[in-house]
Amino acid sequence: MNLDIESPFSVSTDSHERLSAAEALADKLSLPFSALNPQQLQLVLTQHHIEIRAPELGNPILIDFEEGKNAHRRQFGGGRGQPLAKAIGLKKGANPSVIDATAGFGRDAFVLANLGCKVTLIERNPLIATLLDDALQRASDNLDIAEVITRMSLINHDATAYLNTLEQAFFPDVIYMDPMYPSRDKSALVKKDMRLLHKLAGPDTDSEQLLTTARATALKRVVVKRPKSAPFVGNQKPTISLESKNTRYDVYINLST
Repeated sequence: MNLDIESPFSVSTDSHERLSAAEALADKLSLPFSALNPQQLQLVLTQHHIEIRAPELGNPILIDFEEGKNAHRRQFGGGRGQPLAKAIGLKKGANPSVIDATAGFGRDAFVLANLGCKVTLIERNPLIATLLDDALQRASDNLDIAEVITRMSLINHDATAYLNTLEQAFFPDVIYMDPMYPSRDKSALVKKDMRLLHKLAGPDTDSEQLLTTARATALKRVVVKRPKSAPFVGNQKPTISLESKNTRYDVYINLST
């Protein structure tokens, strides 16, 4: 998995016990292994988790499904009444299969899995995929959410390429997309984890192609998450749109089903 990142990036560890694991991960990702360097972007194996340390972003970034915002949203997010659930088509007794084609930090996928959906997370950036895999493994040992995690599976692949090779027997009910939106790098409103995601993923150049492929693959619908004022992806008008305070969900329903 060779990475195309302008800034130097390496793998390191602050735990002697995880030295071998860190070296193996560096080899898997085709990245150099080096000593801790606060001036460099690094994927760091700590004693308890894997995190990304980026000098311009302050505190390290990791994914945690057990505590913090993910846990709060799981408990108080509004259940099946929240806009995301409605857009996906969650109804009483209906738990559609979902491919999250742009998994990112896995937040929406975790919400959908918690609500009963079987979710396949596709993340093409191997560094973000590494954080996701680490978070899923840790969460699988937590009895409170282990069942939720069994409904989540991760694939490190380009989503369009993956969908193009997917056999019809494995087509999902729903494909969910949250395309990268142009970053407001100078705005204090942009959180550090999203700045990092923009840095790693680069500019979004293929969301229109992904949407076209998704619409030809999903059995029931494609849902695209957008900022409320953003244009439709590829000027493809949705069947319906659902709005929340700052977000819009464009829903493309497969009317042939």
